[in-house]
Amino acid sequence: MIPSVLPTYNRAPLTFVKGEGAWLTEADGRRFLDLGAGIAVNALGHAHPALVAALTEQAHALWHVSNLYNIPQQQALADKLVEHTFADTVFFTNSGTESCELAVKMARKYFYDKGQAEKVEIITFDGSFHGRSSAGIAAAGSEKMTKGFGPLLPGFVHLTFGDLDGVTNAINENTAAIMIEPVQGEGGIRPVPDAELKALRQICDDNGLLLILDEVQCGVGRTGKLFAHEWAGITPDIMMVAKGIGGGFPLGAVLATEEAASGMTAGTHGSTYGGNPLGCAVGCAVIDQVATPAFLEGVNRKAGLLRQKLEGLIADHPEVFEEVRGSGLMLGLKCKPTNIDVVNAGYDNEVITVPAADNVIRLLPPLTLTEDDIAQAMIRLDKAAAQVENAMASA
Repeated sequence: MIPSVLPTYNRAPLTFVKGEGAWLTEADGRRFLDLGAGIAVNALGHAHPALVAALTEQAHALWHVSNLYNIPQQQALADKLVEHTFADTVFFTNSGTESCELAVKMARKYFYDKGQAEKVEIITFDGSFHGRSSAGIAAAGSEKMTKGFGPLLPGFVHLTFGDLDGVTNAINENTAAIMIEPVQGEGGIRPVPDAELKALRQICDDNGLLLILDEVQCGVGRTGKLFAHEWAGITPDIMMVAKGIGGGFPLGAVLATEEAASGMTAGTHGSTYGGNPLGCAVGCAVIDQVATPAFLEGVNRKAGLLRQKLEGLIADHPEVFEEVRGSGLMLGLKCKPTNIDVVNAGYDNEVITVPAADNVIRLLPPLTLTEDDIAQAMIRLDKAAAQVENAMASA
C-alpha cells in the first residue's frame, strides 16, 4: 500500500523537533550540528530571534490578501533588493523552481516583444540544477532529471561546464540567453571562475543575449557577498533567488533590469501566494541582517577558518577525502568512498551534511555559525571519517 506521503524521497531515519542556531534536536533528544541548513535555506540558523519576531508580528496582523491588492511588505522587500543589487524590479515567487519558470518566460517574452520571436533558445550547462518543473528539468537536461517525463520542453541547448568555445559556437539566430549558476550546488559545489563569468557577460553583450544567473543556492550571503556574481564584478540581466532569502519561510524572487523585464506587462505572469505578507515580512528581516558589511565580513572570516580546518581534515583522512572546493560557506568535500557512506557516518556522529553529484558532500551551514560550532563540526566530521575508514578496512 502506498504511504499517505508520496514516496518520492529517500529520507534519513531522523525526525527533528526543535532547532536553535546551528543545532537541531531529534525526537529522541540527540543534538545534531546542522551543516546543511535545510539545503542552504536557513541562512540565519534555526529560530533566529529577528525572524521569529517578524513572522509573529505579521501573523498577528495579516496573512494573505493575494496580488489583487497592494502589499506593503512586498513593496518594502522589493525596495531593499533593488537598493542592494543590480535590479530595477522584482517579482516574488514561493520557490526557486517558480523563479526558474519566470526567468525563462521573461527572456523569451523580451525578444518576442522586440520582434525577434525566433529567439527562444537558452544555453545551459551540464551538472546544472534549476528546479524540478518542466522548464527546470529541461534546462538541466540530465537523464536523472528527465527520464520518464517526456516530451521535454524544447528550447534548451546543453553544453559542457566550462566550455567557453562551445558557448560561442552554439550561438545562432535562435539564441536568447545563457543561464548558469555562479556556483553549482547539486552539481557538486563547482564554482564558475570569475574570468569565465566575465567572459559570459561579454559574450552576451557582444551577441545581444540576456545573462540569467541562478543564485537560488549560492545567493543571499552564502559566498561572502550578498550575491555570488559580485565576486566577478559583473551583473546579470535576470537573476533567480530563493532558499536563503526567506530564512526558512518559502520565498523566492526574480530580479531583473528594467530592459530585461520590459515584456512582462500586466497579465503576463502571476502568483496567488507569491509575495504574501508573511513571506515578505520575514524576507525583509533576512535582508536587514545579511546585507550589511559587518555580517558579510563575518561570513568570510568564518568561511576562511572552516576551509582551513577542512584542509586539515583531508590531510588526516586521505583515504576518505580528496579535496575541498567551493566559496564562502558553500563548501564541498569530494569523497573517495561513496559520499552517502560519509553522510550516513555523519548521522551516526550527530553532524548533518548533504550529498551532491561528483561524489561530493556539501557543507552549507547557517551563515551565523560560530567558531565553537566550527570546532564541534571538525570533531564530529573527524569521527565520521574514522568510522568510514574502519568500515573500509574491515570490508
